[in-house]
Amino acid sequence: MKIAVAQNNYHIGNFESNFKKIQDSIQCARSGKCDLVIFSELSVCGYPPRDFLEFSDFINRCDEVIQKIADEAKDIAVIVGSPSRNPRLEGKDLFNSAYFIENGKVEKVIHKALLPTYDIFDEYRYFEPNHDFHVVQFRDKKIALSVCEDIWNVGNENPLYTICPVDELMREQPDFIVNISASPFDYEQTEKRLRVLRANVARYKLPLFYVNHVGAQTDLIFDGGSIVMNAAGKVYDELPYFEETYREYDLNDLTASAKSQKEDKAIILPKIQKIHDALVLGIKDYFGKLGFQKAILGLSGGIDSAVVLVLAARALGKENVLPVLMPSEFSSEHSISDSVELAKRLGVMHEILPIKKVYDASLEALKPVFEGTPFNIAEENLQARIRANFLMACTNKHKYILLNTSNKSEAAVGYGTLYGDMCGGLSVIGDVYKTEVYELAHYINKDAELIPNNIITKAPSAELRPNQKDSDSLPEYPILDKLLYQYIEKRQGPKELVQMGFNKSLVDRVLRMVNINEFKRHQTPPILRVSPKAFGMGRRMPIVGKYLS
Repeated sequence: MKIAVAQNNYHIGNFESNFKKIQDSIQCARSGKCDLVIFSELSVCGYPPRDFLEFSDFINRCDEVIQKIADEAKDIAVIVGSPSRNPRLEGKDLFNSAYFIENGKVEKVIHKALLPTYDIFDEYRYFEPNHDFHVVQFRDKKIALSVCEDIWNVGNENPLYTICPVDELMREQPDFIVNISASPFDYEQTEKRLRVLRANVARYKLPLFYVNHVGAQTDLIFDGGSIVMNAAGKVYDELPYFEETYREYDLNDLTASAKSQKEDKAIILPKIQKIHDALVLGIKDYFGKLGFQKAILGLSGGIDSAVVLVLAARALGKENVLPVLMPSEFSSEHSISDSVELAKRLGVMHEILPIKKVYDASLEALKPVFEGTPFNIAEENLQARIRANFLMACTNKHKYILLNTSNKSEAAVGYGTLYGDMCGGLSVIGDVYKTEVYELAHYINKDAELIPNNIITKAPSAELRPNQKDSDSLPEYPILDKLLYQYIEKRQGPKELVQMGFNKSLVDRVLRMVNINEFKRHQTPPILRVSPKAFGMGRRMPIVGKYLS
């Protein structure tokens, strides 16, 4: 039996484009004399469709695509993901399903049983869980067909669930396992996923085809990395990360490899490379799927905007990115010269729009309100908001989309100006801690010094007052980021943080900054998710909450 794996980049609700990708892959599989071609979870409509699922017309269009796929599957079998209607009167209206299509018709529909409702997932909002488990008979083989989360409860050891779907399928003695998935990327997920797949094969002693979604859907990034594993638990093949790929396999060769294959072919990428590649894909798909082409950003001379500029140029092309320098009286000469040098090295055009005249005029207009008060955050934020106005004016005039350059450390503690440097259509590094931004800069410079070294080595500063440094207002980033990581990603409370060795006054101070700035994060642009716990859908905190030691 010859089996094809199609790792495609789908677009939520773009039924014509999604079907064309599926159709092209079916034709490739047919040309390769494949018996079966496998696509990922909800590939017909894209993942996650969220409240689109509440529209009857949306489901009708999914059904229409399924019929068009069936028309293509005259001499080949297809496994594809799509929502399906629940015919029963009780329960949710829909299932999250894998369709097995052969001979021009739907032969079997397998529903997802385990519906994740944690972090960014909210599937039980829309879908009814499956309680009826059967294999798919295809030619002389039985397929244990499952959808994504259904392989994540190996041996019923996951405390979130009370049933192990693959255990149920084993009662009918399948010959191999197929799992269609839409597993969102974070820099830890690839290793977790591989462990789960190995655990499944170790338990069931069967070959496994795992087909994952690739591409970005607003804030969520899907890394691909589809895996074919033999019955001995060795990775027979792993598809590339962050790109569309199509490959074919002979089941007999896969079976034979269980005895002969000595080396595991799993792809292990460094964390910072995964983050870099994920962010480039995230920018590219956000613009491409929304029909945007050009990006604009403020280039300050600091490391955050420098890294974002490089990522944007790699995602969109240097001709589609415009950095704008907006120096004030507090900007250092190095900030300007370093920014110009970076733009030159990247080969991008740049603009310089000084803000001093507008800033001075604004202070003059505000004199009746500001007079008699000392210089403080009001004057600092005014500069940031003037810059945002300049950028948004350019955006409106020339149809750019503004990229936000704030990092996760700043977003966590509220070190940013609403309607100023927190503006934008997309937050590129809002899930990347400051220390990780430095790692990204070094990774970008691994082959040649693209980002001027002075940008990397100088002390971080917002340059909104004379001789300002981030450390005037914040703990040093290596300390701050370790504390934030334990609080945000690892959900360690104030007492646990003190027990870990963090100073109590520092814990109280940082946690207070995190908690009181939730209102700011509710007003930020979508943040590209690369960590296990990103701000946004995956971290839902009350704005008025209070949680201190």
